[in-house]
Amino acid sequence: MRVKNKTFLVSGGASGLGEATVRMIVLNGGQAVIADLDSTKGEDLVAELGEAVTFVKTDVTNDEDAKSAVAHAVSHFQTLHGLINCAGVGIAKKVLGKRGLHGVETFQKVMQVNLIGTFSMIQHAAEVMKENEPNREGERGVIINTASVAAFDGQIGQAAYAASKGGVVSMTLPLARELSAFGIRVMSVAPGIFETPMFATLPEAAKQSLGQMTPFPNRLGHPKEYADLVQHIITNPMLNGEVIRLDGAIRMQMK
Repeated sequence: MRVKNKTFLVSGGASGLGEATVRMIVLNGGQAVIADLDSTKGEDLVAELGEAVTFVKTDVTNDEDAKSAVAHAVSHFQTLHGLINCAGVGIAKKVLGKRGLHGVETFQKVMQVNLIGTFSMIQHAAEVMKENEPNREGERGVIINTASVAAFDGQIGQAAYAASKGGVVSMTLPLARELSAFGIRVMSVAPGIFETPMFATLPEAAKQSLGQMTPFPNRLGHPKEYADLVQHIITNPMLNGEVIRLDGAIRMQMK
């Protein structure tokens, strides 16, 4: 599938990995729908990038919001060819911490955003994409989810986060198998440590220290590098049902 003249919905598209993905889509002649809670950043991005982009305020933990975001994409651009799920939250909290237990509520919140929210967006997007006219390969759409290396190398304090991203990894293949009947591919990307808003508040020394954990390149990942991989996945029809680590060969230590 080409990016040009195609419409993609990007959850969490107002900042970080999602913003870089939106910029990539527009740069390559596509249309992007930003589904995000941050109205200010979302509208600013629309003002900067122009009519190829639209914003819809979306809480991915609300299934009706997810459904409305997909409906907005169809009403605004008349179609939807792809979904890139970048919305997510991170948390570092021990099960048995100095200030008490981790708490089921905290665990549920992380799962609700990172895993259930991802699934919610997928089901509504797939329902629309299955009606697309197939290309010569028989392809009607593509779905790309954001997992994390924490799904494989979860550190102390990442029980909730690792579980949520592990869920994203685990549902990639069964979704790809099911949706292949409709010509819809499903892939996931598992980034390592990237320079996103999650790390923006850290001191520069802390950022450098985290970056040096990556064997090569010896730095934090750039959001554009995530977007570059998303572009390749979109355009390469043989990429399906797989999780790609984008991590510079990092393997996270226990803590």
